[in-house]
Amino acid sequence: MALAEGPCYTIINSPDIEVPNEMQLKQDLEKGDTNVKIETLKKVIQMLLNGERLSGLIMTIIRFVLPVQNHQIKKLLLIFWEIVPKTSADGKLLQEMILVCDAYRKDLQHPNEFLRGSTLRFLCKLKEPELLEPLMPAIRACLEHRHSYVRRNAVLAIFTIYKNFDWLVPDGPELIANFLETQQDMSCKRNAFLMLLHADQERALNYLASCIDQVNNFGDILQLVIVELIYKVCHANPTERSRFIRCIYNLLNSSSNAVRYEAAGTLITLSSAPTAIRAAASCYIELIVGDSDNNVKLIVLDRLIAMKENENMEKVMQDLVMDILRVLAAPDIEVRRKTLALAMDLVSSRNIEEMVLVLKKEVSKTHNVEHEDTGKYRQLLVRTLHSCSIKFPDVAANVIPVLVEFLSDTNELAAADVLIFIREAIQKFPSLRALIIERLIEAFPQIKSSKIHRAAVWILGEYVDNKEQILEVTEAIIQTLGEIPMVEAEQKRLAGEQSDDGEKPTGEGNIKVAGNKVTSDGTYATQSAFSLAPVAKKEKRPPLRQYLMDGDFFIGAALSATLTKLALRYAELEDDVRQQNRLTTQVMLIMSSILHLGKSGFPTKPITNDDIDRIFICLRTLSERTKEAVEVFQHYCRDALGKMLDAQHEEDQRIMKEKQRAAAKVQPDDPVAFAQLSNGRDNQLGENVFETSLNQALAGTKSTNLSDITSPNNKLNKVTQLTGFSDPVYAEAYVNVNQYDIVLDVLIVNQTNDTLQNCTLELATLGDLKLVERPHPVVLAPHDFCNIKANVKVSSTENGIIFGNIVYDTSINTNVVVLNTIHIDIMDYIIPASCTDTEFRQMWQDFEWENKVTVNTTFTDLHEYLKHLLKSTNMKCLTPEKALSGQCGFMAANMYAKSIFGENALANLSIEKPVDDPDSKVTGHIRIRAKSQGMALSLGDKISSSQKQSVQAA
Repeated sequence: MALAEGPCYTIINSPDIEVPNEMQLKQDLEKGDTNVKIETLKKVIQMLLNGERLSGLIMTIIRFVLPVQNHQIKKLLLIFWEIVPKTSADGKLLQEMILVCDAYRKDLQHPNEFLRGSTLRFLCKLKEPELLEPLMPAIRACLEHRHSYVRRNAVLAIFTIYKNFDWLVPDGPELIANFLETQQDMSCKRNAFLMLLHADQERALNYLASCIDQVNNFGDILQLVIVELIYKVCHANPTERSRFIRCIYNLLNSSSNAVRYEAAGTLITLSSAPTAIRAAASCYIELIVGDSDNNVKLIVLDRLIAMKENENMEKVMQDLVMDILRVLAAPDIEVRRKTLALAMDLVSSRNIEEMVLVLKKEVSKTHNVEHEDTGKYRQLLVRTLHSCSIKFPDVAANVIPVLVEFLSDTNELAAADVLIFIREAIQKFPSLRALIIERLIEAFPQIKSSKIHRAAVWILGEYVDNKEQILEVTEAIIQTLGEIPMVEAEQKRLAGEQSDDGEKPTGEGNIKVAGNKVTSDGTYATQSAFSLAPVAKKEKRPPLRQYLMDGDFFIGAALSATLTKLALRYAELEDDVRQQNRLTTQVMLIMSSILHLGKSGFPTKPITNDDIDRIFICLRTLSERTKEAVEVFQHYCRDALGKMLDAQHEEDQRIMKEKQRAAAKVQPDDPVAFAQLSNGRDNQLGENVFETSLNQALAGTKSTNLSDITSPNNKLNKVTQLTGFSDPVYAEAYVNVNQYDIVLDVLIVNQTNDTLQNCTLELATLGDLKLVERPHPVVLAPHDFCNIKANVKVSSTENGIIFGNIVYDTSINTNVVVLNTIHIDIMDYIIPASCTDTEFRQMWQDFEWENKVTVNTTFTDLHEYLKHLLKSTNMKCLTPEKALSGQCGFMAANMYAKSIFGENALANLSIEKPVDDPDSKVTGHIRIRAKSQGMALSLGDKISSSQKQSVQAA
């Protein structure tokens, strides 16, 4: 099998330049001065990287450029010799390379340490043992050089040579072990220890055992290698754990954050003891609190969240909730969101009271703080306190007074979340109703938002159940409405404004003479102008009155319903008929006053017909008192709220069960893998052993079912065939989509009896994709195969296309095989997500790009079409299952997803079909909204293509 990837260490960005001919290049290299030679050498390097074979220039460069002592030329030559083909067509080393080898032997003995060090680094990249063998004595001599730069690069050179061609330096581990004993420089010790770690672990362990007490004083680069060694040794031989686990504990206190992070991860994999888990979790928390980089905070938080998924670790971490809450000091909203979610999952009855105290302090800190994320953070705190109260009802009494203060907040979202909590708490905890109502009445006059007032009015009307509180609520409503009747009060206000404008009212067409004016030459002049209509001063009205004057009569209708409930309940509680009638007439006067104001022309918008009907129903109910209407006002509203809360609770329970079901569990008949008995071949696929075992320690072993193999996320289903089976070169690609890049793993098979020279994969892209580097050419023997990897950078959530061809040389001519196009699917970037109805509406209002897709399908069932749409778009349906159940011939549903780039995608489905015709097809449309045009268009294209596929299949 051919090499999977050619040795490539240097990537140079080459702009589009004119390709000079070989004769011109030779002339510049022979006769040009130093600067000309530098520029020419750069051109030669760029041409070689672009696939040109300039074999005729090698001797010219050896004769005229190699002897030059200019440092920049020396650096360019190192790159040149790294990338230039060093073998002839038959695979034998070129004769000219012997001269190059001699030149580099001299450079290894050069008095300048920079030249020696850079030459040693270059030798690490050579893959030809014939070139390296004559240089071995000079490389060994560099181990004793006075400068650490030369010594550490000499160690690296010996390490790579031993790894690739151990027969060139058979005593390598012994040589480096002796070198390590005498070294004081930390970088030299690190490189030497790294070689022993990979080449001779026994010697590395002996060295570590000899200086294990001084590990804390080592530099961080050496400590990292020591952590890696301990991990590998303990992973391969668990009996060594007791010998080295104390060292890992000590490294948790290292001065380097990187060392502490790696040591904590290693400790979890080596030990499941509570003390080890607590020490690792505490170390992670200290890293988050101490590091200012948000990316570091998020990465380490993810580690803590992964630890929490393990049941044994979760029990230990429950005691660290208060330490985790220290992370809230970070200003980033995403860090705070993850921290609160983690703390909420870990909190128990032992520490819930302390957690509530911390959250109360955080709430007080957000007052009078002007920051773009303060509103979101307050909302997060409200939701967390809400969850605490529902999960642990004992703390609800402490939480409610804090949250009620939010009702007067200018941030409507936080106040709305408070009311959602209060509505749930007052229904679920009857013992707290008196406290909630008392606090709500106190906060009622300070509320600043129409929506919040409306919800507060509803809660008060539904749950106030004694005479004194009914009168108190009615009085509070009248105070926030202002003087009744309202139309007369507004007329008086207007009359008062006009009388204030001047004692002498003037007509509209009257001319008002101003005082004398002085002109530029000193003479007097009079100025007159038509008097304009007086500008009305913005008078401060009571809140409810202001809403009505602004044309928001929905609050008037809600107010009427609440007052009707209060009057009906008061009539049941109060025996005195006069008192009953007094309250009822007061309430009816308020309602009729709202109706009169709505039609008077004073408000900016008149009252709507719906609101008029609602208020009239309330007036009629109070005057006639029919049994059915009274029943609706007194019982049905509360019953509806109870059913809604029960449905929400059931949905939450269902989601929790699904999460538990999704957790990886070991099945009874699953094979047990013993790491001690493994043959070491299990990790040849390139996975990181450390990551694998850490994930197993955190989440258990995931079982592979038949459904996993057939699922669309399986690796086999992402293989794209690029050429036909009858083509001389067969190719297929596995497309691996990461967060910001796509890795194409292309398998190329030579199906001919000829050797293919310079077999090159040439790729190009369409859309927001960019090829990072050009794949390296390979040589394929007859019926041989190889894997070539290409990286493509992704910058946004859009569909993209990768196309190209394979070019190869045979003994006769050059051939090209055109490849099938690879379509990068937007579904690889999109993941289902959830948000509240309020957030969905806000985003729907904010996003400017909309794409409307007409439904064209063979489906005859509305629910089946919705399932098909969710599966093909990877979105989540936000509309509850109960709201979608039943058959009425119409369906409306909201869907939501997020991309891995953090972009949001919203969709609204509106479909219908005649109920009386079961064979009729579903019709309607889907509206997609997104912040970017590409997201909206790509998602629309995906829906259209999935519809076409279903139609063609039918």
